Amino acid sequence: MTGQGQSASGSSAWSTIFRHVRYENLVAGVSGGVLSNLALHPLDLVKIRFAVSDGLELRPKYKGILHCLTTIWKLDGVRGLYQGVTPNVWGAGLSWGLYFFFYNAIKSYKTEGRAERLEATEYLVSAAEAGAMTLCITNPLWVTKTRLMLQYDGVVNAPQRQYKGMFDTLVKIYKYEGVRGLYKGFVPGLFGTSHGALQFMAYELLKLKYNQHINRLPEAQLSTVEYISVAALSKIFAVAATYPYQVVRARLQDQHMFYKGVLDVITKTWRKEGIGGFYKGIAPNLIRVTPACCITFVVYENVSHFLLDLREKKK
Repeated sequence: MTGQGQSASGSSAWSTIFRHVRYENLVAGVSGGVLSNLALHPLDLVKIRFAVSDGLELRPKYKGILHCLTTIWKLDGVRGLYQGVTPNVWGAGLSWGLYFFFYNAIKSYKTEGRAERLEATEYLVSAAEAGAMTLCITNPLWVTKTRLMLQYDGVVNAPQRQYKGMFDTLVKIYKYEGVRGLYKGFVPGLFGTSHGALQFMAYELLKLKYNQHINRLPEAQLSTVEYISVAALSKIFAVAATYPYQVVRARLQDQHMFYKGVLDVITKTWRKEGIGGFYKGIAPNLIRVTPACCITFVVYENVSHFLLDLREKKK
């Protein structure tokens, strides 16, 4: 009886969790992530190039964002500007899809049976949990993206560090560096879940306060311009608060340098470059991620509302 009781309670817990899962959130998140990253990938390439610019001789030297873009264009054309696009699109689509999927399921689970809305800290924790779950699945794709983006024209790497594409990169990293190589940058990535958590908390609260301000229902759908404004403000806030972890993660994943771990990166960056070293690449990052976030959230909100409306009509 005890075994049956435990089995029943276990299946009941799982059914309670899965009751809050909506595939619409996954599809809408993937759609937004893929579209935004396809449109703005070249700026992500620039951000990565600047983030790892630590004075190493083999790296190209860039004077600014436009100089970096034009230099890459002259050397490799459109193909050069889209180095690493495959894992980036896979990673971004999967990340946004899973993030919205997990986040909405966790949020719905926490609000079940409650009359009052979630507190700011509950939004924060829900988003952090969703971010950690997503990173466990997608970290190998981010390592792959970084490696492909840091293959410089004219620089010949050892065969195990010369990559032909996403799957070749994944195979070689696993072959020569094992699972540990695929999860380089995972620890700062976990700290990076605070970025998503702060962004989602700000996004939810801004939507709620704005709807209250103009006397609309808390869950009322916003216009495209309103979604863009709320998404942009929440993204700028999150980037300003958490950008240094992205520099640390990019340097850990860089195939041209070896660091012993997170503290080694922080120590060496601080000694050589000071506080400014932790904010290298923030300008191209803001120029890229702000419109990317706006595209992602607008596509997500519209696609998810459309799919959820279809679900309701079928009932």
